[in-house]
Amino acid sequence: MPLVLIFGIYKLLIFKNSFENFDYNWIQTVENNTGISKDLYQKDGKHRGMSVFGWYNEDFDAIDDLIKTNIEWVAVVPFLDQENEESSEMRIPKEIGKWSKRDSLHLRTITALRENNIHVMLKPHLWLGTGWRSNINHAKKENWDIWFESYRKNILHYAKMAADTDVELFCIGTELRSSLENQPKKWIELVKEIKNVYQGKLTYAANWDGEFDYVEFWDELDYIGIQAYFPLTKVSSPDLDVIKKGWERYTKMLSNLSEKHDKPILFTEVGYKSEVSATIKPWEWGSAFSILSKQKSDKTQQLAYQALYEEFWDKNWFAGSYIWQWNIQSKKENAPTNLDFSPRFKPAENTIAKWYGTTGK
Repeated sequence: MPLVLIFGIYKLLIFKNSFENFDYNWIQTVENNTGISKDLYQKDGKHRGMSVFGWYNEDFDAIDDLIKTNIEWVAVVPFLDQENEESSEMRIPKEIGKWSKRDSLHLRTITALRENNIHVMLKPHLWLGTGWRSNINHAKKENWDIWFESYRKNILHYAKMAADTDVELFCIGTELRSSLENQPKKWIELVKEIKNVYQGKLTYAANWDGEFDYVEFWDELDYIGIQAYFPLTKVSSPDLDVIKKGWERYTKMLSNLSEKHDKPILFTEVGYKSEVSATIKPWEWGSAFSILSKQKSDKTQQLAYQALYEEFWDKNWFAGSYIWQWNIQSKKENAPTNLDFSPRFKPAENTIAKWYGTTGK
């Protein structure tokens, strides 16, 4: 009996927290069912991007679903491994340009995307076992130097991959604020080394919280990359006007940043969970058990994307966005109880398809 009771409570919580009175009318006419990318990027230079995961089964037929949602750019994300914030180095390739089994999957993914006329941003991420990459901390200069050398080897390794596969955009770093502060000259030299290996376009993905002010090499890049998890509201279940108002304090700042460096702003990541508090702290991750304690809201997620594109899509300094995230292994039947960032099979997917299917300035 206790097990039956626990299971009953579990199911009741899921039902209660996933219930939402939101009647969204799916607009099928905004979808691209031709199987061929419209490549609107060639018309307006906007990145209609998505961070896509789940390629480990090499299910490249899933590219058709991306095209259907008018996604034209995909971020391919190799992960670099480091134990914690105090680790003096990360795992490095045995030889720069010698591909591992994991690298080979990225190569096949890039090839499949390119064959379907999908543009690619190669965007290596440093992943820590514990802690956050922005807070890497070393008391001694020699430890910082050791750390940077291991990062340098990794990033040149993937710059070589970007060059060999003719990837159109390479992101040289993501949310590495403490290194930018402590090692500005090393970063400037690294940019020069990367340009000797890779001749395509470059960006760096700076966190929304002011990290972009520590980047001393924007003028050497093609885009100012922003991880755009800006807090937009103080309340849950906000309406569209409240979310759009939340953007007001950032829009002018981003416009000025673009003007200062004469570079377009690219949202290298932006995302919202499908739950009522998604616009309060957009950067916060949930878990598979979030449905037991948090209220699902496809409406909040959908409105967050509508506000984003109503605010930015027609700005001539806005180069587009990479949404976090799309898992090609996700199932439609799981969407009603899924609170995570994925817009797939949710109303937000249709909103993204609508905006990505239109041309901006």
